[in-house]
Amino acid sequence: MIRSMTGYGRGEQVLHDRTITVELRAVNNRYLDCSVKLPRLYVFAEEAIKAQVQKSVGRGKVDVFLTIDSAAADKVSVTLNKPVADGYYTALTQMRDAYGLRDDISVSLLSRFPDVFLVEKEQGDAEEIVADISQVLAQALEEFNAMRTREGEKLAQDIRGKAEKIAQLVAQVEARSPESVNEYREKLRQRMQEVLENTQLDETRILTEAAIFADKVAVDEETVRLHSHLDQLREMLAQDGSVGRKLDFLIQEFNREANTIGSKCSDVALSRVVVDLKGEIEKIREQVQNIE
Repeated sequence: MIRSMTGYGRGEQVLHDRTITVELRAVNNRYLDCSVKLPRLYVFAEEAIKAQVQKSVGRGKVDVFLTIDSAAADKVSVTLNKPVADGYYTALTQMRDAYGLRDDISVSLLSRFPDVFLVEKEQGDAEEIVADISQVLAQALEEFNAMRTREGEKLAQDIRGKAEKIAQLVAQVEARSPESVNEYREKLRQRMQEVLENTQLDETRILTEAAIFADKVAVDEETVRLHSHLDQLREMLAQDGSVGRKLDFLIQEFNREANTIGSKCSDVALSRVVVDLKGEIEKIREQVQNIE
C-alpha cells in the first residue's frame, strides 16, 4: 500500500526515570532529508535516530524533535574543592590573628563561600539512553506511518478515479480518430468536385490522399501505450513500498503520448478531448508529488 510523504507521529514513555518524547513531522521532498533536533547533552544519539528513520521512511523532509526530562534520573556528585577551601581558611585565620578576633571559623561558615563545593551531573549510560530513545522513536514512527498510509490510500483512490477518466477519454480518441479520417475524405471529395466540376473524379487519388492523411493523424500507437501506462499505474498503486519516483516517471510518459496525439489532431472535437486528457494527467501528476 502506498504512503503519503506528509504525516505526523508522536511517542512518549517514561524509561529509567526519564520522560522521553519524540515527535515526527514530514512534508514532500524529492529525497529523504532527516533533521534531528535534540538537547546538546544527547547529541550522541543523533546518528542512531537518523538510521532508524531511514529504515522506515523512503523519502520526504522529516523533522524529528526529541525532548528528555531526566530530573528524576539525574545523579549529582558533590565534592570538596579543597584548594579553594584551603584558601578561604588561610585568609580567615590571617584575619583572626591580625585583628585579634574571636575564633569562630566553622564548617557552616566555610560552606557559604562560593566554589567551595564542586557539583557535577553524572552522564548516564549512553547505550541505555540510545536504546530508550529508539523504543520511543519506534512508537512515534508507528503512528507516523499509520497516518501516512491513511493519506496514501486517499491519494490512491483519487488517482484511480482520474485514471478511469483518462481511460474514457482515450476511448473517445480511439472512436473519434477514424471518423475524422472519413470526414476528411468527404471534404476532399467535395473540394475536388467543386474544382473539377463536370470532370469525373479520380477515386484512386481521393483514396490515396485520404490514406496519407490517415497515416499522419493515426494515434493507434499512442492510445495503445496509454492503455499500457494505465495498467502500470494501477499495478503501482497496489504495490507496497516507495513508488513515488516510478509514478512520477510514468506520468511523464502519459504526457508524452498525450502531446503526440495533440500534435496530430486536426479535428476540433478531438482537440477538445486531448485538452481534457492533458488536464486529467496533470491532476494525477500533482497528486503523485505527494506519494513516497
